[in-house]
Amino acid sequence: MVKSEKMGENFEKRSKIWRWAVMVGIIVVIVAINIKNGENYFLGFTNFRHNNLCNKESCKYTGMVEDCCCDYETVNSLNKDVLHPLLQELVTTPFFRYFKVKLWCDCPFWPDDGMCRLRDCSVCECPENEFPETFRKPSKVLTKEDLMCQEGKPEAAVDRTLDNKVGWVEVDNPWTNDDETDNSEMTYVNLLLNPERFTGYTGPSARRIWDAVYSENCPKYASGENCQEKKVLYKLISGLHASISVHIAADYLLDESTNKWGQNFEIMHDRVLRYPERVRNLYFTFLFVLRAVTKASDYLEQAEYDTGNHEDDLKTQSLLKQLLYDTKLRAACPLPFDEAKLWQGQSGPELKQQIQKQFRNISALMDCVGCEKCRLWGKLQVLGLGTALKTLFTVNGHSNPQLQRNEVIALLNLLNRLSESVKLVHEMGPSVEKMVSQVSGPPVQQLGIFSRITQLLNDMRSSKKPDK
Repeated sequence: MVKSEKMGENFEKRSKIWRWAVMVGIIVVIVAINIKNGENYFLGFTNFRHNNLCNKESCKYTGMVEDCCCDYETVNSLNKDVLHPLLQELVTTPFFRYFKVKLWCDCPFWPDDGMCRLRDCSVCECPENEFPETFRKPSKVLTKEDLMCQEGKPEAAVDRTLDNKVGWVEVDNPWTNDDETDNSEMTYVNLLLNPERFTGYTGPSARRIWDAVYSENCPKYASGENCQEKKVLYKLISGLHASISVHIAADYLLDESTNKWGQNFEIMHDRVLRYPERVRNLYFTFLFVLRAVTKASDYLEQAEYDTGNHEDDLKTQSLLKQLLYDTKLRAACPLPFDEAKLWQGQSGPELKQQIQKQFRNISALMDCVGCEKCRLWGKLQVLGLGTALKTLFTVNGHSNPQLQRNEVIALLNLLNRLSESVKLVHEMGPSVEKMVSQVSGPPVQQLGIFSRITQLLNDMRSSKKPDK
């Protein structure tokens, strides 16, 4: 009898050890799956700097856009009826489709990094007969050093062609790193031939860019921060980051073997829609840039938009005037963002210099982007944002700062990119959330890693209980 009881005790001990071994194995598997899938829920870590996930209530964007002077409903209405249609047409005009940029790669932060690791490092040049005769000019001859700097798949290559127009009087932008008055390394590209979309640029190289942007130059402000100046730069970069993610998801290579492109709803949700703060920062950045454009309206109206085609130039001027002086826009959202509230205290000038230095560093980081097409759009949009900052926060206080041709091209193209992102988020958001909820349940009902572990353990314990 005693021997039988001891055997039973030993069996029970072995059973307990076995069950705990299984439990530990399950935990390891779940953690590995989460890490592999990039969910990063473990210990509350997410790919960005915050983890306030979207739930049913927080995804309803109503009321005033934070730190701005317009509400979400008005922004969506104006963007749909006025801004987006005009901007989409404006950026296709000859004046706004060509952008001057330094595409050579000279990263000032990690110069020894081997960037060209993917299979195609060359530049795809378009035939001259695709362009108007006045814009044709032999393409810049690329050196071997130039080609070594191009990291990316064929989708990441930039079409080069030179514009025969020098542009306006060139004034360097103090907010950006590139010297805009130096034309020695500049080349012109046709933005219509190089749309912003998925390029295959990912991995450590891409992550290092954003890590450097956020951790070193644009740290997230502390919770409860009341100083609006300290929040502006982070919100602008976060909004721009969200916009870039939206465009990658909206024009994604779904099947490389068949070259099938389309919308990637999973990426749209995982990178943007499930994080309300990113969506709010997108709207903030849109209104900030819109305010810069409206503030510079007198300067933009009087500027020359000469491309050698009088009819095209008149169309450009007409579209720009419609954008700047639209009665619906002026009535519904006359002041998208009030920059006069900033830099008022004793520390105002010092804060402005600090933010300007941080933004210049972010601008310099664009030279470290290992994908040529990503570098193109990164430089354009950072220059556009730098132009908006220059326009709203001009040191000498002039209402109309001197803008050069390339800055205006970058500013309006950036506004168009943000406008399209806002439109996509507003129109696709509900559909994407519905699709995600049908697959995995509403975000508020999704189980975290520890909840899933607990549930599995409870299920296992229940299955081990003897039948009564």
